[in-house]
Amino acid sequence: MSPISRRGLLAGAAATALTAATARTAPATTNPVWAAPFATADGFAGTNLLGQNGTTGGAGGPVVTVRDTEAFLDYCDRNEPYVIQVDGIMRFSSKQALRSNKTVIGLPGAEIRGGGLDMYRRQNVIIRNLRFTGADDDAISIQQSSHHIWIDHCDLSGGADGLIDIVRGADLITVSWCHFHDHSKTALLGHSDSNAGPDTGKLRTTFHHNYFDRTAQRHPRVRFGEPIHVYNNYFRDNALYGVASTENAGVLVESNHFRNVPHPIYVGYDESGPGRVVERDNVYSNSGAPQTAGTVVEPRTYYPYTPDNPANLPTTVPAGVGVGRI
Repeated sequence: MSPISRRGLLAGAAATALTAATARTAPATTNPVWAAPFATADGFAGTNLLGQNGTTGGAGGPVVTVRDTEAFLDYCDRNEPYVIQVDGIMRFSSKQALRSNKTVIGLPGAEIRGGGLDMYRRQNVIIRNLRFTGADDDAISIQQSSHHIWIDHCDLSGGADGLIDIVRGADLITVSWCHFHDHSKTALLGHSDSNAGPDTGKLRTTFHHNYFDRTAQRHPRVRFGEPIHVYNNYFRDNALYGVASTENAGVLVESNHFRNVPHPIYVGYDESGPGRVVERDNVYSNSGAPQTAGTVVEPRTYYPYTPDNPANLPTTVPAGVGVGRI
């Protein structure tokens, strides 16, 4: 679904305009709790490609703290860099625009409820320490050639569609230390079997140290992209499957821990043709046998990394994922 205008989601156009105008004339700046330098993106979001050196978000821009939905969406929709500190619960519907050069970071208790954030032809965005619940579409949508996006230490659950969709030529994404739960369709890379042209060789994404906690499927489900790097994640009680590589995607599944997952890795799924998967150094505890096929471009072609021991992930990942851990 296409994002709706943020102006249309709130009743009363006059009230909306007044609040937005107030936000612009009186910025919601407070003590910069998160303004100090923090960890930088790794994986594909940390690469120097496509004219962007890593992912820095709103670094260098003003630090603002928002406590109501209208001010939050107003800052998300501005063109200038900002570090946006979210204080409280932001309630809205559908997918709302998040522009380039933004860091959106939650203060304790911060939550986005009912809607999601949409990046359409955007780059250099960081989303950290935020809870997403009950989205009526996708919780986080990264699309239309957006690149250098880092999603870190978030908690995502209970949406109507995907929790994270990376589609339509998006590229150079990292999803790290997130807790996915109480949901079915977790993460989709490549929206359609007919989109080979824009997606082939794009959608390069790193998933590491995420907890796929009784979510049913798509951890991730991939079309066309290569390489997709899935390492050091903990998969637990995933009823349908863990990872699916389809439509000639190239996926490396490395040093993960699968527990009670009947189908850890699929090559091809539903009506989509087979992809390619290399698996190595994974732990399969009370789980089925993985499917593999072909070869995959090594992520080390793009960035260095050192996997943790997958035997330890059932302890270290739940202890480190989600909000309140950075």
